[in-house]
Amino acid sequence: MAAKADKNEYFVREIDRNDGCALKVKQCFLGDVGCVVWDAAIVLAKYLETKQFYDPSSGVNVWSGRTVLELGAGTGVVGLMVATLGGEDVSEFLPHPDYVLMADCIYYEQSIVPLVESLKLLCGPKTCIVCCYEQRTEGVNPEVERQFFELLQQNFCCEEIPSEKQDPEFSSPDIHILHIRRKA
Repeated sequence: MAAKADKNEYFVREIDRNDGCALKVKQCFLGDVGCVVWDAAIVLAKYLETKQFYDPSSGVNVWSGRTVLELGAGTGVVGLMVATLGGEDVSEFLPHPDYVLMADCIYYEQSIVPLVESLKLLCGPKTCIVCCYEQRTEGVNPEVERQFFELLQQNFCCEEIPSEKQDPEFSSPDIHILHIRRKA
């Protein structure tokens, strides 16, 4: 019989939506990268809720009826946020998703080549990759970031999203949001 988890091993991280509801994610006090709601994931989740993507009062809902794939967002808070904004039926995922969401995937050197190869396989000509990452300046991180963008730019174009188009409260100068698309 498995031991019952101690309630002190977890705490609830709340991400408030603009409509007053809250997305609640159970987060571990201790653990690896998949146990934590990372800052870049929160910045990306709140960006996906800005008026350019989701504004029911004006009829804007980019997420309704779209296929969305989330890569590397720790606890999955980005995919959960987008699901609450309009992801109804995900049974017809192929051939290519409309959006690929990436939060904090650019830090682990061994994953850079497989990540770019996965993006090449997953993304069609109309797929928009929304990538959010924290720029890290210590250790090998600057080199890993350079390698990622060097590989990525062989097949994709990147557009950085300025801070004025991001959530005004949930943004940071060291967390970047990019829209990435396949080159024609």
